[in-house]
Amino acid sequence: IYVDRQLHNRQVKGDLYDVFLFAWQIYPPINVLPSLSRLMKSAIGEGMTRKDHGDVSNQLYACYAIGKDVQAMKAVVGEEALTSEDLLYLEFLQKFEKNFINQGPYENRSVFESLDLGWKLLRIFPKEMLKRIPQAVIDEFYSREGALQDLAPDTAL
Repeated sequence: IYVDRQLHNRQVKGDLYDVFLFAWQIYPPINVLPSLSRLMKSAIGEGMTRKDHGDVSNQLYACYAIGKDVQAMKAVVGEEALTSEDLLYLEFLQKFEKNFINQGPYENRSVFESLDLGWKLLRIFPKEMLKRIPQAVIDEFYSREGALQDLAPDTAL
């Protein structure tokens, strides 16, 4: 695996670049967990983006963080020791990195396309596991038509 040392050694307000994502050819190789903007809250939501934006963002972030924890646990105890819920988080982690974080250098994905993609990924989980999204928002967005289209064929949900 080729590792770009310049990219790996770059420090932008912490470790925003993830050398492992880079090695897996995820572009841009942004480490999601430390890069969440605290300023985002004042620029999202109904009237600016979409009413589900904050809830989807929080749920995606939580699922990704749990997925990273499960991935670390898997390295210690092995996949056979993981619960079915843990395996859902691992599936989410893989598809989140492959389909959500990964954008081609010339891809121009809108906020609305990203929100729709976020919902596609959250559908990996049963509705009951989406604890950070109000039930009214789940009722409106979870079961949208065409929800499973447009993902990479090898990672289709």
